[in-house]
Amino acid sequence: MPLSIFQATPTDAETLGELVHGLLNELSDGEAPDLLPVIQTTRELLEAQAITGFLAFDGDAAVGALTLHRCAAIYAGGHFGEISELFVLPSHRSAGVAAALLDQARSYGRSLGWHRLEVGAPPQPDWARTLAFYEREGFQITGPRLRHLL
Repeated sequence: MPLSIFQATPTDAETLGELVHGLLNELSDGEAPDLLPVIQTTRELLEAQAITGFLAFDGDAAVGALTLHRCAAIYAGGHFGEISELFVLPSHRSAGVAAALLDQARSYGRSLGWHRLEVGAPPQPDWARTLAFYEREGFQITGPRLRHLL
């Protein structure tokens, strides 16, 4: 079946949350937070329109997800999008799902007048394939991203 991409609504919170949980589980070597709080946070953010989510379906099965949110910075010339999460089920990797989700994010951003998307790549060199994917998709390395927990 052909791949289809849909923008997530709050009624899709469980599906989107489960896919993001899969990403968190991979990034943390199986130490992801419990699933229910992830789904609840997903629902809250979708309801508040704080994030935009896209779901990729292969037939009736959700096989990938991307979330992004609006940011603003002078260096970026105003508003832009930041990809928060991008995950594709292992069974559907290298099949164009992530690229299709990125294409949807690009179209969405352009429709809002954004001129750029940014994404934080996971730590290197463990996630070199992820970094290579983003570079193939036209992303440029601009430096490491840091965080400070409050």
